[in-house]
Amino acid sequence: MTVHLTGLAVELPEATISGATIAERSGIPESVVVEKMGVSEKRVARDEQPSDLCVEAGRRALDDAGVDAAALDLVSYHGSELKDHVVWSLAADVAQRLGASDAYASESYALCAGAPIAIREATAQLAAGSIDRALLVAASREEDLVDYGDPDTSFMFNFGSGASAMVLERDAGERALATVRESAAITDGSFSRDVIVPAGGTVQPPSKATVEEGRHSLRVPDHESMKARLAEVSLPNFLAVADDALDASGYDRAAVDFAAITHMKRSFHDHLCDQFGLGERDQLYLEEYGHVQSVDQALATHEARNRGWLDDGDVVLFLAAGTGYTWAATVLEWHA
Repeated sequence: MTVHLTGLAVELPEATISGATIAERSGIPESVVVEKMGVSEKRVARDEQPSDLCVEAGRRALDDAGVDAAALDLVSYHGSELKDHVVWSLAADVAQRLGASDAYASESYALCAGAPIAIREATAQLAAGSIDRALLVAASREEDLVDYGDPDTSFMFNFGSGASAMVLERDAGERALATVRESAAITDGSFSRDVIVPAGGTVQPPSKATVEEGRHSLRVPDHESMKARLAEVSLPNFLAVADDALDASGYDRAAVDFAAITHMKRSFHDHLCDQFGLGERDQLYLEEYGHVQSVDQALATHEARNRGWLDDGDVVLFLAAGTGYTWAATVLEWHA
């Protein structure tokens, strides 16, 4: 039994803001925003809600796979917790709107590390034979939570908006875009309270005061501490999950032909790519999109596919990290 990726799509809002605009809003030099942070522009949602973006991405992925929504057994959402409504199942809404009448809906949250973990969870169900087809969707509008006046959160000024969708199936034969190999993940919970939206939950329920005081934006309570601690473990943990997933799949770092990596500052992205010996067309830096939460991996792979960068037999590595802090990786073998 083999699990295949058969459909892949993204949906992006039309509106953009440029690196120059981010610089103007934040007071950071444009050269730093574009060259160091790696954002020439990014997509931002206006009227598009996360569910709307997921529905459109889902339709395109199903068309790509040649699968009718009624044939789905699972619709899984692995995107941002900032959704259309609070305490609400976006996955169920997407399933209903797509016509996935026989699918159950679930949601999985690992923040920006969500894609490899959602693939791992769905693959386990597919491999066990409990389901035959799954649609994984993700969306983010976390740009809405960014306060450009807070320098302690500047590493999140790259947040953009968009959605992705992937169709996974058992034994898809010639329709397969890729074979799903193995995954790995690490969580270091010592970072769990380093990035928060202070108000809106049970600790600080929303009120007129929390809104007026700006407590509904992303905050980093101790920026210097987080930065120092993260510097010690980030690269080792990225490499650990990559090595574990590759080894379990029968590969090593030298086998990687393309890496789809969470958007991060350019220097760290380049340093990480160097660990795998990746060239210019072996990875895609999302400088025209910014960091779209757990959409990044599907977005980079979608772009690489459209550019003709992926060949039959290529080893594709999804490599992600999200606050909390979780690092995750999935290995695919490309066929199309």
